[in-house]
Amino acid sequence: MIEIPAELAASQAKYNGEAGRAFVAALPARAREFLDRWGLRVTGPSMYGVASLVLPVTRSADGTHAALKMQLLDEESAGEAEALRIWDGAGAVRLLAEDAETGTMLLERLDEGRHLSTLGDAREAVRILGDLLARLVAVPAPAGLRGLGDIAARMVADAPDAAARLGAEDAALLRDCAAAVREVMGEPGDRLLHWDLHYDNILAAEREPWLAIDPKPLAGDPGFDLLPALTDLWDVDPSAGTLWRFDLLTERLGLDRQRALAWTLGRVLQNGLWDVEDGEPALDRDQVAIVRTLRGG
Repeated sequence: MIEIPAELAASQAKYNGEAGRAFVAALPARAREFLDRWGLRVTGPSMYGVASLVLPVTRSADGTHAALKMQLLDEESAGEAEALRIWDGAGAVRLLAEDAETGTMLLERLDEGRHLSTLGDAREAVRILGDLLARLVAVPAPAGLRGLGDIAARMVADAPDAAARLGAEDAALLRDCAAAVREVMGEPGDRLLHWDLHYDNILAAEREPWLAIDPKPLAGDPGFDLLPALTDLWDVDPSAGTLWRFDLLTERLGLDRQRALAWTLGRVLQNGLWDVEDGEPALDRDQVAIVRTLRGG
C-alpha cells in the first residue's frame, strides 16, 4: 500500500481543484505502474511537498538507491525533467529515468533529512547556495522553454490593477518594482534558471556535498533567481544581512549589480501580484524590507 499524505491531498484540492483530486486518486495505481516498469522496491515511508509524492526506492537489478517522484503536470512542473537532463548532475539532483506523459521521474537519492536550511551557519549556507546557483545558470536554456520576457511583460501589465488594491505605501512600492522591471525587460536573458532555489531545495548528497532539487525551469536573467536566498535563515544569523547576501550572490554569479537589483525587484513584484490575487491586503513585510534595504531606504 502507498500512503497518500492528507496534507498532499488537501493542497492538491486547494490549488488544483478537480485536477488535483484526480491526481491524488490516481497515485496508488501510478506508483504500482512505475514500481513494476522500472523494477523498484519501496524502502521507506512516502515523502511529499505541496505538489508531489516521492517514494524512497531501490532498483532491484543493481541495488541503486533512488527516489520515485510523481507530480501533476502543470505550468510549474513543465520542463523539470529537461532541465535536470541538461544539468546532468552538475549542481543538481541527477535524473535517472522519466515518463514524459505523466511527469513521473526516477531521481538520484539524496539525504532528505539534511536540507541546507539545517546547516546552522547562515553565511556558509548563502555561500553554498550562491556557488550552486552559479553553476546552474551557467547553462543556456533550451529552445522552447518558458521565458522571463513574457512573464515580465504580464507582470508590468498587471501591476496597476494590483496596486489599486493595496494601501498607498505598498502600492507605491509595487509600482516602483514594476518600473524597475520595465527598464530591463527588453533584455530578459537566456540562462537556464532554477526559479525556486531556496535553502530547503538544497539537500545533502554523497556524490557532492549539496545538490539542488525541484527546479521550476525558466529561461532568463540570473538576477531573477536571487530573492529566495535573501528571504530566509534570519533566525540562524541576522548578521548575514540582505546587503551582504546580495553582494555575495552577485559576485559569485558575476552579475551587474543594478540589473540584478532590477530583477530582484521583479521577483518581489511577482510575489506581490500573487499575494494580491490570493486576497492578501498588504505586501509581505520581509520582502518590503528587502526592497528598502537594497534601494538604500
